[in-house]
Amino acid sequence: MKIILVGGGKTLYFLCRNFSSKGYKVVIINREHNECEQLAKKTSAMVICGDGSDVEILEEAGARSADALLAITPFDQDNLIICQLAALKFGISRVIALANDPDNADVFEKLGVSAFSMTQIVSSLIEQRASLEQIVNLFPVGEGKVNVTEVVLDAYSPLVGKQLKDVSLPENSLIAVVIRNNQPIVPRGANDLQIADKIVLITLPENHGKVLKAVTGEIDKKNPG
Repeated sequence: MKIILVGGGKTLYFLCRNFSSKGYKVVIINREHNECEQLAKKTSAMVICGDGSDVEILEEAGARSADALLAITPFDQDNLIICQLAALKFGISRVIALANDPDNADVFEKLGVSAFSMTQIVSSLIEQRASLEQIVNLFPVGEGKVNVTEVVLDAYSPLVGKQLKDVSLPENSLIAVVIRNNQPIVPRGANDLQIADKIVLITLPENHGKVLKAVTGEIDKKNPG
C-alpha cells in the first residue's frame, strides 16, 4: 500500500514510522525545508518539499498510484483542498483530512471528504473512559462509523436483573452478544442480565457515551442511594 502524508510535526513523524513498520510505502509532502531534511534522515519515506495543494507536487509524489492520502497541516482549508485534489484529480479512493477546528469536520464530510478532529477524539475518549474499569475492549469498524465495545456489568448497572426485552438503550445502539461464564449467548427478549455478564455493544460514535452511561449506571454510581 502506498500512502501520502501531507503536513509535519511529531504526529506526521509517528504516523510515518507506524505505516513504514507495516511495510507500507510512505511519501511525505512538507513545506518546510529544514523539517524535510530531518524527516529524510529519520524515516525511510520519500520526502518532497513543497505545497501539498500544488498539482505538480502531488504528481511528483506519485498521487496517481497512491492508495490513500492523509492531510494533517495546521490549516483546515489546505487540508480540504489537498484531499479534494487527491480524490478528484488523481482518483485516490481514501482521503482523510484533519479538521483542526472541530466545527469544520461536518463541513468536510458534506463536501465528500472524510475528516477527523483531535478535539472530538479526545472528548470522546474522556467520556468513554468514565467507566474504564468496566470497558474490556473498544474498537471502531466501518471506517470509524461504528463502535464495538465489550462491557462488564457490575452491581451498579441498571441493566442487571432485567430481561433484554425490558432494556431501553439510546437509538441506534444494540446489545449484540451476552457472554456469561465464557459462553456466548445470542440475545433474546427473555434473556436476563446478571452481574459479571459481558455484553457486546454496537453503537455509533455520536451516541457512544450516552449508551455507556445507560449501561454502566455512571450517574447512579457517583450518587449512590
